[in-house]
Amino acid sequence: MKRNQSGFTLIEIAIVLVIIGLLLGGVLKGQELINSAKVKNLANDFKNVPVFIYGYQDKYKALPGDDRSVDTHLGANAACAGGTCPIPLSNTTAGNGVINGKWNSSTQTDETYLFWQHVRLAGFGPGSTTVGANDYIPNNAVGGPIGVTNALAADSPITLPAPGISGTYIVCSDNIPGKFAKQLDTTLDNGDTLTGSVMVTTAGTTSGGTAIATTAINDNTPYLVCMGY
Repeated sequence: MKRNQSGFTLIEIAIVLVIIGLLLGGVLKGQELINSAKVKNLANDFKNVPVFIYGYQDKYKALPGDDRSVDTHLGANAACAGGTCPIPLSNTTAGNGVINGKWNSSTQTDETYLFWQHVRLAGFGPGSTTVGANDYIPNNAVGGPIGVTNALAADSPITLPAPGISGTYIVCSDNIPGKFAKQLDTTLDNGDTLTGSVMVTTAGTTSGGTAIATTAINDNTPYLVCMGY
């Protein structure tokens, strides 16, 4: 008696392999598009902050966070949100033309912390204007905090997370994967994380960190990326 054997023909197997290849290609391409979108969003964070600074400065002739006349410019609620004045009279650095404080300060009277309240109340940026709110400090596309400081700040210790970075205003974005950090340096600067206006250092660095060479950056390790203007 003749027995018929069941199974796939070579053509059927080839078709299945092609389909699997197309699916894998689509997944990889989709992941690439997602990563590209994240890098673009991360880059936009660095580009937006100087727009906030120069826009505020042009409108009020003062720096956001350093504006001693913020209550006059933005209303009483700007200077006394939640019942406490962000810039107390004892703050002798207010109005000195420098955004004093560490980039990731959580002290509500620090100028680098108040920076976000001032630019938001002035209509230059989105986000909460209530100091101390859980969503007050902005986050980047990968969930890390964003901050700003001034290269000329007279605070002690040195406020710069990576000494040697060029620029007057320094924007920092934390917990960025190494592969994105390298792409950001290539997109925004010279592709060398040791020199120029963009530098990469250890994640969470507050001040006095050391820039890390591009070749030493691990794609999957989070880093702090700072850019000077």
